[in-house]
Amino acid sequence: MYDNIRYMIDVLKKIEKLRIERNWSIYKLAEEAEITQSTIANMFYRKTLPSIKTLEAICGAFNMSLAEFFSEEDNAGYTSFSLNTNYRNLALIDNYNKLAERDKLIIDQLIKYMLER
Repeated sequence: MYDNIRYMIDVLKKIEKLRIERNWSIYKLAEEAEITQSTIANMFYRKTLPSIKTLEAICGAFNMSLAEFFSEEDNAGYTSFSLNTNYRNLALIDNYNKLAERDKLIIDQLIKYMLER
C-alpha cells in the first residue's frame, strides 16, 4: 500500500516538475491539456492519481507520450521502471474494479490457469 502511495506522489511530483519547468500555472496546464482546472487542482490538493485519460491529456500538453513520461530516470531521480510498473498495476486494478462480478470471475480463472501452466 505504501509503495502505491509513494508512486502516486512521484507521478504528481513529475507533473508538477514539468509544469514548473514551463512556468505554467495550473490554469495554463489545464488549458493546454484541454481538461478542467478543477481536475488538475484536485489531483494535487487531494493527492489523487490521475486517470490514464487525464494523464494522456497532460502528457499531450507537455508534448510527450506516456512512454516518455515514464521513461528513463531524469534529473529529479524518477525511476521509470517503478513508476511505470506501479501505474500499470493501479490502472489494472482500476479496470478490474469496473468489471461486472461475472467478468471478474472469468479474469480470476484466466489468471489462475495462466499461473498453473
